Amino acid sequence: MKSPENQNKPFMTAALKEAQKAFDKHEVPVGAVVVKDGKIIARAHNLRETAQTIEGHAEFLAMRKAAKKIGSWRLEGCDVYVTMEPCPMCAGAMIQSRIRKVYYAVSDPKAGVAHSMTTLFDLPFNHHVDVEGGLMALESKALLQSFFKALRQK
Repeated sequence: MKSPENQNKPFMTAALKEAQKAFDKHEVPVGAVVVKDGKIIARAHNLRETAQTIEGHAEFLAMRKAAKKIGSWRLEGCDVYVTMEPCPMCAGAMIQSRIRKVYYAVSDPKAGVAHSMTTLFDLPFNHHVDVEGGLMALESKALLQSFFKALRQK
């Protein structure tokens, strides 16, 4: 039997591949996938600069694709794997869309609301999203550090 970490690793690996796509487009390297019934139903990466849109965050875009795929804004039974701790906008979208659980790799001390700045998911909203952080954190952190190092050198 696979450990929970090993069971979730393929999904976070897929999110990291999405983050690499963002990196290659000179976007902050964050990637996300939405999983339902053990299968990835949507993938996305940051496109905020490319699309010049507020909601161009990886998890927001992945949830939008997932909703379109299943034909409902209610993403009940779906999990989100994202390479960085969700911001208030994305966390709010997860609550509103009834995501079951969010797994994130690395904390975001400046905007993360799963554990860093506050614990938005613990507030008494109409829906509760379970949270697990730290899954493949080293890989995500290395990609982010590489991106910001290159950006500073420009």
